[in-house]
Amino acid sequence: MTQYFEVHPQNPQARLIRQAAQIIQGGGIVAAPTDSAYALVCRLDDKAAVEKLRRIRGVDEKHHLTLLVRDLSEIATYARVDNRQYRQLKAVTPGPYTVILEATKEVPRRLSHPSRKTIGIRVPENAILLALLAELGEPLIGTTLQLPGDDNMLSDPDEVRERLDRQIELVIDGGAGTLEPTTIIDLTGPDAELVREGRGDPAAFGL
Repeated sequence: MTQYFEVHPQNPQARLIRQAAQIIQGGGIVAAPTDSAYALVCRLDDKAAVEKLRRIRGVDEKHHLTLLVRDLSEIATYARVDNRQYRQLKAVTPGPYTVILEATKEVPRRLSHPSRKTIGIRVPENAILLALLAELGEPLIGTTLQLPGDDNMLSDPDEVRERLDRQIELVIDGGAGTLEPTTIIDLTGPDAELVREGRGDPAAFGL
């Protein structure tokens, strides 16, 4: 049976964050709040958990999963960032943006884009998720929680619990999310390119 934690959205209870981290470290998949919709997350290097996450989400290996990191300095471990990109990222992190960057060898090949060797990365502006990332001491891999056949993302933790009971290990209730996804910006070219407009204002990248 899926566990369900009610976590304070501004002051997450340390005990619950530790328990959530232990579930993830044990190979679990967790539904967690972000600064947009809810997301499914698991460990970056847990192949079985990542495959299960893809099955639940109904996506194949061509679908870009997102690397969730706790701060700008951690991005440089997993992506190549030049001075221009760094300045742009500094202006919008943390926030509701996913940026596509060239992946480093720290990212497992199965998680980077198969032809371009890129990875989508974000620093979420959500106290619960940032506390979980800090407790783990490593990034999470995740995807927006939108189930196969649904037109909208899931933003109500009670609905997440009902629809994913026995499929995932934990639902973290941090309050209602939004129905807007992150804004996706591709920074791999000479100029920033808007891939998807969402909660984040593309004007931050001159778009």
